[in-house]
Amino acid sequence: MTGTAPRKRGRWIEQWDPEDETFWKETGERVARRNLLYSVLSEHIGFSIWSLWSVMVLFMGPEYGIDPAGKFFLIATATFVGALVRVPYTFAVARFGGRNWTVFSAVLLLAPTVAAIVVMEPGTSYGTFLLVAALTGVGGGNFASSMTNINAFFPLRKKGWALGLNAGGGNIGVPVVQLAGLLVIATAGAGHPRLLLGAYIPLIVLAAVLAAVRMDNLAPVRNDTGAVREALKDAHTWIMAFLYIGTFGSFIGYSFAFGLVLQTQFGRTPLQAASLTFIGPLLGSLIRPVGGALADRFGGARITLGTFVAMAAATGVVVLASQRSSLQVFLVGFVALFVLSGLGNGSTYKMIPGIFQAKALARGMSGESAAAYGRRLSGASMGLIGAIGALGGLGINLVFREAFRTSGSGTTAFVTFLGFYALCCAVTWAVYLRRPAAVTVEAAEAPAKPQLTSV
Repeated sequence: MTGTAPRKRGRWIEQWDPEDETFWKETGERVARRNLLYSVLSEHIGFSIWSLWSVMVLFMGPEYGIDPAGKFFLIATATFVGALVRVPYTFAVARFGGRNWTVFSAVLLLAPTVAAIVVMEPGTSYGTFLLVAALTGVGGGNFASSMTNINAFFPLRKKGWALGLNAGGGNIGVPVVQLAGLLVIATAGAGHPRLLLGAYIPLIVLAAVLAAVRMDNLAPVRNDTGAVREALKDAHTWIMAFLYIGTFGSFIGYSFAFGLVLQTQFGRTPLQAASLTFIGPLLGSLIRPVGGALADRFGGARITLGTFVAMAAATGVVVLASQRSSLQVFLVGFVALFVLSGLGNGSTYKMIPGIFQAKALARGMSGESAAAYGRRLSGASMGLIGAIGALGGLGINLVFREAFRTSGSGTTAFVTFLGFYALCCAVTWAVYLRRPAAVTVEAAEAPAKPQLTSV
């Protein structure tokens, strides 16, 4: 296959070897980048729909009869369902093909969007709002299938950049829908949420059509259920899932809660909250590819550890601001948390393929066999890691709900988050950086350093 175009059958590519540099330069890179582009578009719309209720609650004034705790629970419900569906979405790529599943999952976004258009008005029961919020969770699943699919297209040396760009382009769907909500509130008023919802209908259709026309399925990753079983048994799948709770869980949890925190703790109006809510998610999304690129250059574990140390420091600033009711200092610390969580999102996902390729090298594999093993196991584990990481967003919103319910302030919630980041620092150092007990991820990324020990 070296130097030739990938063999195709319909929309299926039968052979794919991105680690072959000749193949990659002549044909592979062009095909991979094309699939990445349309994957980003679909995932972007998915994130917007998943985070829809972080915006809808800003439209829900006193006439809706829902208190802050109830609004936090609406957001938490969307987060929880989005985390759960990431598991089957991960398996769906191997079962149905990456292109096929991207088309289906994009079309599925019409269900929660149309449902929200129907129910979004005063007088609707809280149970109905909960059900519709749960439906938006399907948008959270798009991330898992998209990352699993794109992981298979790129060689290890490019994964940090590619996965960071794919995830960052998806994550930016959060601030985009929040900006769109701000535009509607500023121009039409908080009584017109259907204008925002209606604007997403043609965008969803466009994403589905472009995926159908421009994307491909990779036959080599089809029906590989053994990879999922093997990933489930590997301790590093669960360790990385824990660390991803700290990075992506923080990003999505804070993204969903930011506007409500500003309204509840600092007394901002819906328009004032909406004018600030998008800033953190926007910066956190834009910087995610930078986290992946830094991890490509300096090693994922080093960047991840540095990120957690900085997140702990930023949380300390937020705690101080919360105690003193200083909105300006709070915004500085909270936006810093978004930026740092975005960096950590990129670096943690770069670590995953490196870890599994390092394990392959430690078992005596080399060359393409080691690379294939790394792609196979990392692709299977990414959706599982993404699902558990997203549960961190659920945890953040539940902790906020309890803190505001009991004390009317988010201070105790931020103290809890500070302790968790300290634990993430310890785990990252102990497992992936301490010598000689670490799985030396950097060795897989730079094979000239052959000394490996596996956990």
